Amino acid sequence: MRSIFIKEINSFFSSIVGYVALLVFLVACGLFLWIIPEYSILGYGYANLDRFFGIAPWLLLLLVPAVTMRSFADEFRTGTIEWLSTKPLTDLDIIVGKYLATLALILFAIIPTFIYVFTISNLSFPDVGLDTGGLIGSYVGLFFLAATFGAVGIFCSSLTSNQVVGFLISLLACYLLYTGFEQLSKLPKFSEGIDYYLSMIGMEFHYNSISRGLVDSRDVVYFLSVIIFFISLTRFSLSNRTKGAGRMS
Repeated sequence: MRSIFIKEINSFFSSIVGYVALLVFLVACGLFLWIIPEYSILGYGYANLDRFFGIAPWLLLLLVPAVTMRSFADEFRTGTIEWLSTKPLTDLDIIVGKYLATLALILFAIIPTFIYVFTISNLSFPDVGLDTGGLIGSYVGLFFLAATFGAVGIFCSSLTSNQVVGFLISLLACYLLYTGFEQLSKLPKFSEGIDYYLSMIGMEFHYNSISRGLVDSRDVVYFLSVIIFFISLTRFSLSNRTKGAGRMS
């Protein structure tokens, strides 16, 4: 598992794509927070990061599929998945190694945004402290959301040998799981009680819940359950592809 983890990190940073993906994410965060008037903190009038945590999920919606699109697609395209199958590694070892590498890359992208906390603390009045609980909760929620996107992206990458197709499938799946159920719950036909339960199926509901500063165990269990579910689907998909390749050979 450790060798897979290191291989994935090296693979991501061995090409310019990895650096560009992280750079685009950080530059986009900076533009939205400080330049674009509709989202700028400077024009918001309040020294908090609500604007950032509102736009960050949408930026992660693009970043995470870009990070995960080559996880298995590239292995299938180059045929190295057969080489990996000859190593003393189980399918779960390979999947978890790749997934942990994805989490590490996501952290590389999120950690530099901590500078916004320092900036906002200096912009606020001395006698008005930051909502520390809300900030911690929002970052915890953002990490869980990104980690769930990562599990979805890993699974989508295991469905194809084309990185672009893997990216598009992952983008669509993450979008639907994040806000699809929330939008569905707003339809008039679901306004008689079922709307709340439909909303609970989506990630946006649980992300917003954690972002209020109260890390509810139900929200944590939800994200962990979705992560485990998609890792299990990835294991099933990988097993089927490797068995199919074995029969063809």
